[in-house]
Amino acid sequence: MTLTRRALLSATLAFVLSATLALPPCDRDDEDCRDSRMHPDLPALPQGRAELRKYDGEDTNDYWLDQGKEFIKMKFAETLNTKKAKNVILFLGDGMGVTTHSAARNLIGGEEKYFSFEKFPYTGLSKTYSIDRTVPDSANTATAYLCGVKAMYGTIGLSGGVEREDCNATLSAQNQVFSIAKWAMDAGKSAGVVTTTRITHASPAGVYAHIAERDWEDDSEVKASCGAETQVQDIAYQLIHGEVGSKLSLMMGGGKRHFVDSKLYANGTRSDGRNLIDEYQKLSAKNAFVESRTELNNLNLEEVERVLGIFSDTHLKYHLETDANSLQPTLEEMTRKAIEFLSRNEKGYFIFIEGGRIDTAHHDTYARLALDETVEFSKAVAAARELTSEDDTLIVVTADHSHSFSYSGYPYRGNYIFGRAPATPVDSKPYMTLSYANGPSYETFYDTVNKVRRDPTTIITGDIHDEFPATAPLDYETHGGDDVAVFALGPWSHLFTGVYEQNTIPHMMAYSSCLSDGLTSCSSSNA
Repeated sequence: MTLTRRALLSATLAFVLSATLALPPCDRDDEDCRDSRMHPDLPALPQGRAELRKYDGEDTNDYWLDQGKEFIKMKFAETLNTKKAKNVILFLGDGMGVTTHSAARNLIGGEEKYFSFEKFPYTGLSKTYSIDRTVPDSANTATAYLCGVKAMYGTIGLSGGVEREDCNATLSAQNQVFSIAKWAMDAGKSAGVVTTTRITHASPAGVYAHIAERDWEDDSEVKASCGAETQVQDIAYQLIHGEVGSKLSLMMGGGKRHFVDSKLYANGTRSDGRNLIDEYQKLSAKNAFVESRTELNNLNLEEVERVLGIFSDTHLKYHLETDANSLQPTLEEMTRKAIEFLSRNEKGYFIFIEGGRIDTAHHDTYARLALDETVEFSKAVAAARELTSEDDTLIVVTADHSHSFSYSGYPYRGNYIFGRAPATPVDSKPYMTLSYANGPSYETFYDTVNKVRRDPTTIITGDIHDEFPATAPLDYETHGGDDVAVFALGPWSHLFTGVYEQNTIPHMMAYSSCLSDGLTSCSSSNA
């Protein structure tokens, strides 16, 4: 290639603006017209710009024929790994639907590139709906992919008969369901949780909490719903003193505000006079607490038995909001430290690692941040693969749900993913390749007074917090209900193929690692 993508971007956009015209709508019965509009023959690329469509011989038959043959050879070379999984690592890209990681490939070089997890040998699809909703949230999905049962929207670690905000049902032990982290610890393994969100947020809470309302992250929130005398314990309390949380070996994320009373810490939101972080440290002299990247890097793991790292009052900052001098560790750094620490247990470990800010970026229609967080997530997965062996470690990568996020409009190969699409709509204003079905950016891009759409290319500037267009106005963009991909590598990873219910995931992980009292590879005739 003689010209870079960025160098040609300005010229291409100018060309497209001048070469595509808004056309009147087709008559409803004119099928030829309708077909030509559905699959438009867009203007030819200008001289030089066409080079961006050609990558290493892609314009030859041999390139594609050889690629297909090589893929088959690669599949034939694979052998089923039916060894026992000593370790299980579950990576969760929160909100990382297929459109998200497909679009994000453009940030690592183009559509033809692969993220680390996309090179895993086995792939399946998980159905994400909850018992009561077609489109789920991160609470009920966490109950599914960690605890093995589907649940009601907004609830965590409780059976499907518990309605959201049911205070009394939360207290019943019969309603509580436990995660694969407990199954692993019951077998003598270590367990941990790492996230870029608050560690009390819905997804990580699925590892250790039983709660009928995902927002009950501290006692103030519980009391507001259940009364001052309630016996319901909030999520932060359950992490420090709960049956599962109190036994976790490693916990890292954000959310300090939920652990400390407002009278003891300016940003605290508790109202019970407690400092749960102090209480954790007083449980054992070998319980380490760190609050910065420096403290984490300097921690002597041989001298501690448990690690609690809380690096922010709320969610961790987006990667693009930090720099090399940031006090906040990256997801990759936390992943490396977690694996190093948990690997000390000769019986193995289970760890849940979440790239949680993919989701929060999408909710604000911050497409740049969402795709960059996906790139960071892939780096963490690559680090885990580097530090472990396929022989004894099962790595599963998935998402809890998707978003109402899409990329469309027949953009040319090599187009800037955050740029406009080639064709011009009927209103003669350009539209972007990336957009959302709904979200808070609606009025940014739509003039509600004059009832006309604004030109998005005059609004999107290249700032990391650029909003992208939304079709319907909502305070926050919503999740999507489509299936999400599941990628697997290591012992029994071939089980993760096909289309299955999301709650099947922990059962397959348990089978590979001989956990719980159900059918496992150790009791199977195949073992």
